[in-house]
Amino acid sequence: MGQFHATTICLCRRSADDIAIAGDGQVTMGETSIMKNNAKKVRKIYHGTVISGFAGSVSDAFSLTEKFEKKLDEHAGNLKRAAVALAQMWRSDQGARNLEALMVVADKESMLVISGNGEVIEPDENYVAIGSGGNFAYAAAHALYDHTDMTAEEIVREALLIASDICVYTNNHITVEKL
Repeated sequence: MGQFHATTICLCRRSADDIAIAGDGQVTMGETSIMKNNAKKVRKIYHGTVISGFAGSVSDAFSLTEKFEKKLDEHAGNLKRAAVALAQMWRSDQGARNLEALMVVADKESMLVISGNGEVIEPDENYVAIGSGGNFAYAAAHALYDHTDMTAEEIVREALLIASDICVYTNNHITVEKL
């Protein structure tokens, strides 16, 4: 059997009180088979104060998310410290060094992209998208953020719908979480 992959995630912050993340539901095996249409790839973690979403190899993404949640517990919910601690652990653990996954996380203060190879990136913009349809969702979020008064939830939902019309690895079964 081939590897299972999760697809497109988009995160947007309009203000500290208007933050949303959306993910599509498609899980693809290899290049040709859709294995699941309604997977949930976004959720609230750490007592509902952090939203997260993942793209990439499903098993690697679950591993990355689980390890990140442990780091959040160790650092009393401090998003940046938990992400840096996770990156440091990643670089020193040969078995975990090359996970094929990306995760986006946000709380009221910060928004980060965490990769399975130990990179932590704070986006320049108030929106970010990852996964197979990430470039399409990012372009849509960019336009919607700059040229509409849409809420963060409306932006991420519409960006995913646009990506699903273009990217064969993204579908329109969208899950949204808000802070």
